[in-house]
Amino acid sequence: MKPVTTALAGLLAALLTGALVTAMPASASDGANGGKQDWPGNASNKTGGKDYFLDASKGSDTATGTSPKKAWRTLAKANATTFKPGDRILLKAGEQWQDEQLWPKGSGSKGKPITISAYGDKRARRPYIATNGNVPSPFKADGTKNPETVGLTGAVVLRNTQYWKINNIELSNDDDFATDITTERLVRDGIMVSINADKLAAGADSIMDHFRINDVYVHHTDGPDFWQQMHYGGINFQVFGSKKYTEYGTGGYYFKDVRIENNTFVNVELHAIQFAFNWFNDRYPEAGQFDEAGKWHEGWEQLWVRTRDLYSRDVYIGHNYAESIGQGAIQLANTKNMKVEYNEVNGYLVRYGSVSVALYLWAGADSVMQYNEVYGGPNNEFDGTPWDLEYTNFNVTYQHNYSHDNAAGWMSYMGNSSNSVARYNLSVNDNGVLVKNMLSTNYSPTYFVNNTFVYDGADLDYFHDERFLSRVYFLNNIFYNYSTAEATPWYRRTGALRQAVFSNNDFYEASGTHSTQEPADPRGVAVDPRFVGDPAKYPTGLGVDRIRKAGEHFALRKDSPLIDAGRYNPHLGTKDFVGTHIYYGAAPDIGMSERKQGRKVAHPVDDDPIEEEVDNRVNLALGKPAVASSTHPGAGGTLTADKLTDGNLATRWAAADDAAYPVTLDIDFGADTTFDQVYLDEYTDSGTNPRVQSFALQRWDSGTSQWVTFATRDDGIGHDRTVTGFGDITTSKLRVALTEKIPTEIYTPTMTEIAVYKAT
Repeated sequence: MKPVTTALAGLLAALLTGALVTAMPASASDGANGGKQDWPGNASNKTGGKDYFLDASKGSDTATGTSPKKAWRTLAKANATTFKPGDRILLKAGEQWQDEQLWPKGSGSKGKPITISAYGDKRARRPYIATNGNVPSPFKADGTKNPETVGLTGAVVLRNTQYWKINNIELSNDDDFATDITTERLVRDGIMVSINADKLAAGADSIMDHFRINDVYVHHTDGPDFWQQMHYGGINFQVFGSKKYTEYGTGGYYFKDVRIENNTFVNVELHAIQFAFNWFNDRYPEAGQFDEAGKWHEGWEQLWVRTRDLYSRDVYIGHNYAESIGQGAIQLANTKNMKVEYNEVNGYLVRYGSVSVALYLWAGADSVMQYNEVYGGPNNEFDGTPWDLEYTNFNVTYQHNYSHDNAAGWMSYMGNSSNSVARYNLSVNDNGVLVKNMLSTNYSPTYFVNNTFVYDGADLDYFHDERFLSRVYFLNNIFYNYSTAEATPWYRRTGALRQAVFSNNDFYEASGTHSTQEPADPRGVAVDPRFVGDPAKYPTGLGVDRIRKAGEHFALRKDSPLIDAGRYNPHLGTKDFVGTHIYYGAAPDIGMSERKQGRKVAHPVDDDPIEEEVDNRVNLALGKPAVASSTHPGAGGTLTADKLTDGNLATRWAAADDAAYPVTLDIDFGADTTFDQVYLDEYTDSGTNPRVQSFALQRWDSGTSQWVTFATRDDGIGHDRTVTGFGDITTSKLRVALTEKIPTEIYTPTMTEIAVYKAT
């Protein structure tokens, strides 16, 4: 169905097509203006360019278009024009363009962007482009992507152009608002901005600079509820290329200086806002690469962008509202120097049948997500959370965000990241899994610090559902379980928290009973935080501009036992949720707020690093020479046995594809050494399964010059296994003999670590 405005021409068009429906109600978030502000097109053009006017009712394509009385009629006229720097394309308020797509040509220049905006009666609704799905298909007949038509799927299209401003328009791109598409292969966007590498002329600029999109209302951009290997959304920035990435230059192919703000999205697919690559040949065998740590990456999304610096950059996404979004609301990728703040998401993954989260960045760097509010999420087994510390993020921080009433949980966590930080966030009734998944080891530890979690332990699935594969620090957090019947369920899998370090957290159980699964925290407390407000009456509906007001509800009273009960770490940052300096008094407070109580510590110093107290045991194998009977030649020769004793769980050894069993791994201590524990860890990143079925531990007998077995196991190694029970062993060398692989596995063993300890 095609919505109508009150314009007479629109009414007649709807009657003729039999598509008359009631106009969408006017509100502050839809196409209405209400006379609150004048349209930009009513003011003079200050850039020195020309103004071109469009009027769907009274315009004429034979006119010059250079004044309201000489306006063009159709978008096709604008599409046939190449605009120059400083020009403006002005659509008349209250008018609508049915079954049309706006695809203007040309680029602006620094200080002289080309603008798409509105003019006319300031009491009228935004000018409305209802494309109704009349866009080219990005697929060929055989279902593969079509390099000629990808990126041409928006109600508004910009391709290989730069320096543009778009504001004060209304868009839709669906021919039937009442019916959701579920099976057809269709792609429909609101605003589609693309770099098509195949369409760039020789020597043309492949970096598209300066985009401003604001005060746009996008609704009803329907699409199927399955993955088509093609992103689409309300505002969509994509980089396309049909060849192998090695056939393109090493630089360029990204966007820079982009601001997307104050826009509204309702009932759109897949995303409200999307930033990503969409290189066609990202999954052919040669696309996969090993990185410097021996980690395998499938292609562009995880490694090409980082190694070739193809990140889009200097992107700001703020003050947008998204409601009833088919998949993830704000899905961002392959971008650095990005700030995403004050966005509100009200319902996501409401129609899409696959995984995603509300607001997240993946394969990104040096970026922050802050002061965003997310609620109304689904009950989803995989992902489905408000936030996500995704694959191959470097220096990405989530801070000062407020999420509530999301059934899947709080934070998805995939791994392969470095310096991921989640701090001073507030979570209320995200009663799924608080920290969900952990599919890969990281390049460096992750920090969850000074967050406040308020939840119903009887409804919560788990704190963590998988196994942390590498070091994760939980510092100064509040875990507030208001259930009077059930204690917090901390994990699903045995050994889930072995790599997690807890310090100075508050574990409050309203029932007074603590779970036997509760993690050890020698400096932790178990007390009522004494919040300023009643946790059961947590604020909603305030809007992101007042998000700090919501945070104040969970500030600490002046008599709270959590004041000065935390410990400092540089990953705390500089401010709490409500903007207070960190910190005052003898130590930081526990939770997402800091009271101005005590002396201000202007320049905090970490004189008690938590990183130094993780494991007081001495790894007797650390740094010792290691030799393998078989080594895989891949990953640039990095999969060598010395990675087993380097103390870094992000590096690994692998046996060659033709390795003969037993595969032996020998560690030379250099002198007789006594131990009673051997720690083994198989590499299980990114879906890699354990491969070892049986193994033996052997000591070197210098008197007989033979290996002597002192322990055997036939139930595998897997992740994070410590072998004990064999008493004290004294020897100068240790051999780990992998004697048999799991029958269902076709690949040879790969391991991250062998450690040796003497218990004290």
